[in-house]
Amino acid sequence: MSGIIIIGAGQAGSSLAIKLRTLGYEGTVTLIGDEPVAPYQRPPLSKKYLLGEMTLDRLYLRPPEFYAKQGIELRINTAVDAINIAEKTIQIGSKSLGYEQLALTTGSKPRLLPSRIGGKLNGILSVRSLADVNAMQSAFDKGGHVLIIGGGYIGLEAAAVAAAKGLKVTLIEMAERILQRVACPETSNYFRDLHQNRGVKILEGVGIDSLTGDGHVNGAILSNGSTLNIDFAIIGVGILPETSLAEAAGLIQNNGIETDSWGRTSVPDIWAAGDCASFPFQGNRIRLESVPNAIDQAEVVACNMLGSKKDYIATPWFWSDQYEVKLQIAGLNAGYTNVVVRAGSSAQSHWYYKSDKLLAVDAMNDPRAYMVAKRLIEAGETADPKTIANPQSVLKELLRK
Repeated sequence: MSGIIIIGAGQAGSSLAIKLRTLGYEGTVTLIGDEPVAPYQRPPLSKKYLLGEMTLDRLYLRPPEFYAKQGIELRINTAVDAINIAEKTIQIGSKSLGYEQLALTTGSKPRLLPSRIGGKLNGILSVRSLADVNAMQSAFDKGGHVLIIGGGYIGLEAAAVAAAKGLKVTLIEMAERILQRVACPETSNYFRDLHQNRGVKILEGVGIDSLTGDGHVNGAILSNGSTLNIDFAIIGVGILPETSLAEAAGLIQNNGIETDSWGRTSVPDIWAAGDCASFPFQGNRIRLESVPNAIDQAEVVACNMLGSKKDYIATPWFWSDQYEVKLQIAGLNAGYTNVVVRAGSSAQSHWYYKSDKLLAVDAMNDPRAYMVAKRLIEAGETADPKTIANPQSVLKELLRK
């Protein structure tokens, strides 16, 4: 077998395979995933799926039979053991498959706690795969006290679902405030109040010393010396790019698999896209963990695998659902110097500036602010902070200048 092989059957891998067919590629396309199900959406796992508001069939990116109809060979529940660069083959158990071009869309994996502090006990769950969340759903149904370790968006979304299901929820964050790595203090304050008003106990500046239990976790010793009796724990301390295959094959790593603006890795005929890949962005190198990036980057890579010379220009945006609040984020806030708060009766947005340049916005139940900011940022334009701060100003007017 030759043609194009895609390792990683998530959002990026599925998008890349479909784009190849849309562009008219007639060669063999093989999409390989290590999970036992067809490609599915990950964001709803910790939201609607965990709440029981979305069924498995609605999680699928495409109906499982779609891939065969498109001439895409989908191999699920299949682990790739190695890549042989010299022979242009991949190894699956005792069998090898040849490729003309190879795409790595291996995604990311959750950071886990070390076994020396009890990280291997049963009842310690992560939020990444369908299997993870199915296990979590069972624990949620039993009720009790859950400890959530990590106050980023993953941890906060899990806390929202747990609180909505009536569990006792304690969330700890080692940094001085929740969302410290990704958001301004104003956004941290907004979500802290949101969760505390729903009964979630948030401890900031507090880490985990150890988790205890005989086989199954039943307690936690915190860094401040206090102890908790718990029924299970959820780890939400970030994710890492899944690069083990690429590293073993000798591909250059740089905050993930290093790619150029076309998606090429350091090895000819091997490409990468999605959570696992870093790429040039405005004079720097970044790696984005988001669905829009996975789709857009994968589709650019598909074009370039077929001979285009198309640069990937990222337009970062993200979202998070917590209780009745939809957070939409446009842009990247790295390097911001000041934040302008635009407050309304039921909506609020936080606008990040570097001096007078608009960098990003966090919009809570404010789709108009998100839309306007996104268009301004993509156009390289800014907005007068005084106009933004005035809740009576009409944001759409900013797009007409």
